[in-house]
Amino acid sequence: MRIGLPDVPALERGVSLLGSGGGGDTVTAAALLRNRLAAGHPMAVIPTPELAADAQVVPIGVIGAAAVFAEKLPSGAEFGAAVAAIERWTGRVADAVISIEVGGLNGVLPLVAAGQLGLAGVDADLSGRGVPRLDQLSVAAAGSGLAPAVLAEPGGQVLVLAEGTPAEVERSARAFLASSGGWAVLALAPIPAGQLPDCAILDTVSAALSLGRRALAVGERPGAEELAAATGGQVLGLGRVVEVSRRPGPREHGRTGFARGSVTVRDHRTRSLLRLEMENEYLLAMRDGEPVASTPDVLAVLDRRTGVPIPCDVVRQGVEVTVLRLPAAEFWTDPRRLPVLEPRAFGIDCDPILLGVPR
Repeated sequence: MRIGLPDVPALERGVSLLGSGGGGDTVTAAALLRNRLAAGHPMAVIPTPELAADAQVVPIGVIGAAAVFAEKLPSGAEFGAAVAAIERWTGRVADAVISIEVGGLNGVLPLVAAGQLGLAGVDADLSGRGVPRLDQLSVAAAGSGLAPAVLAEPGGQVLVLAEGTPAEVERSARAFLASSGGWAVLALAPIPAGQLPDCAILDTVSAALSLGRRALAVGERPGAEELAAATGGQVLGLGRVVEVSRRPGPREHGRTGFARGSVTVRDHRTRSLLRLEMENEYLLAMRDGEPVASTPDVLAVLDRRTGVPIPCDVVRQGVEVTVLRLPAAEFWTDPRRLPVLEPRAFGIDCDPILLGVPR
């Protein structure tokens, strides 16, 4: 699959929807991709079955504070430094790269990096949506672990995390980010392409592009039900944001975790109150106190006039919104993996409520 300039708006819309309110600045990421394509550099994404089984695929992506990333743009050397370091450490040469997360800016930036590095980009990722923690990536959920892992930050520091459980890698990475530039490029050990069906979510770049095309095809002022039908989702609410509450997250190991919050929407159709619990992403929807949708389904808050997704960190009181639910990737509905992204994984005492899955 080739990606050209006309595809960028649809890809950006698709990955922003899959971010579930998180995932970082897709507009900046799309601009970087657009600049590369405009300069005459072709962009191709290869389906997993077309790779040799022993092809070495390196997972890459940006982690850290999205706001800092937008203010402190990459030089272009970070991805190369991270991939080179993981190659040296493992003794294996990368043949291709795969994104750690299709939701948000990591649905786009690894494609830019693939072109810069002269490597193939793979039509798959390690999340199928936006996820907040490294220990929630699909490789960790499949039992493959994360170490060794490399972090390359914009100031030039490169850190190798040689060993550790997924939770330990997550904690060490956050500590590094707090003491460096606020964001870094992550590279994980190469995965043989033949193993990707067991530990990755396949065809997600093409799925994000298709999702974005269908969402944009509804028009500039999309109706809620038309948008849901086009994207294969469900309308949870349609109305005005009447309250946004933000608070510190739970403390873990003596350190404050990700910030928490909630968004309350008064539904114009039913006069009910729809409350969304959020962390880095929207996690749970409750209608008049009754849970109606949850992670790992994708919960998206869209500007009612334009259909543009509104991230958790910028949603505000007074805006008119459509709240949409999109189905989770099948990888996460497997009972063996569901606990990694269900509400209780975020400290919310609620069973998962998934689209199309009986309660």
